[in-house]
Amino acid sequence: MKLSFSDKQFLVMPRSLFGIQFVDFFNIPKVRRLQTLSVWQWTLTFLFLGLIGAFIFVLLLISPLSFLSVAYVIWYIYDFRTPERGGRRIKWVRSWRVWDYFRDYFPIRVIKTADLDPSRNYIFLYHPHGIMAYGAFLGFSTAAAGFEEMFPGLRSTLLSLNYQFLLPLNREYAMALGVCPCSKSSMEWLLTKEGTGNAVVLVVGGASEALEARPGSFTLTLANRKGFSRIALKHGTALVPVFAFGENDLYDQCANPSGSLVRRFQTTLMKWLSFSPPFFHGRGIFNYNFGILPYRRPINIVVGSPLDVPRDSEPTKEQIDKVHSNYVKHLTDLFETHKGKYGISESQHLNII
Repeated sequence: MKLSFSDKQFLVMPRSLFGIQFVDFFNIPKVRRLQTLSVWQWTLTFLFLGLIGAFIFVLLLISPLSFLSVAYVIWYIYDFRTPERGGRRIKWVRSWRVWDYFRDYFPIRVIKTADLDPSRNYIFLYHPHGIMAYGAFLGFSTAAAGFEEMFPGLRSTLLSLNYQFLLPLNREYAMALGVCPCSKSSMEWLLTKEGTGNAVVLVVGGASEALEARPGSFTLTLANRKGFSRIALKHGTALVPVFAFGENDLYDQCANPSGSLVRRFQTTLMKWLSFSPPFFHGRGIFNYNFGILPYRRPINIVVGSPLDVPRDSEPTKEQIDKVHSNYVKHLTDLFETHKGKYGISESQHLNII
């Protein structure tokens, strides 16, 4: 029997072979295919754009077009400090239609719980990291989630690992999306040199937290991450907790306990490269069992109320510890208040390490 579909309601009848469920690709609505392709292209970009940019640079350097690589090196040296000085966002890139399809694949929503004064600056602290921080990217580096309409007068700037801005092509693309390095100098520039109305978004847990990302996990790498408290005190910047319910549900990951050979390998890589690849799988374009695509599971990004921080240009360790402790409590309260809305049982709580 031939099935009919609409863009909003559909039924997929996968074909199974040797335990692998294949997508009935030709009977899936066009909008669903576009959603899948939009996430696929960004996943490949996240994983490989830096390597592709470096490869193109070397290829041009040893070709008759070597002058292009030389010209880029000159531009790179001239423009070297730009990522740490507010970057170079391009509104058109952040507003591409592809991000709307990306949003609807999961879907991803941003939920506002309090008004934020655009005459102030804020540090948004995003939890958890997940495998690739899909929610953080879509919510704060594109216009698709409606952040600027939800918080009039605020401009979000997502921070990412510094190495992202060392590689050709990847550097320019990241800046076009409004992404800046997660260095101290970058954060302080945004909080002091770009006026007011800045929401600096830091994914606190980073690569360490990605190793804990699996469905049903609420483990956050936060106990010893106190640099944001120091910066907040130095500039009197309010801290805003952001919890993305569903970010950890997008991939399955092998559990590698502390002390295992795999975890030691990952820890060593992290020391050298500032990141470590988790061993994970999701689904593919043509099957539902394995691949690098995330599962279609909703991400609800709850933006909490601001935690005011007093200003002190030379904060003490005691002040930093107190702000950090207050923030952890503020974040925990946000999680406990909203978890029931997203299918999390009362017995589940944050595990902060």
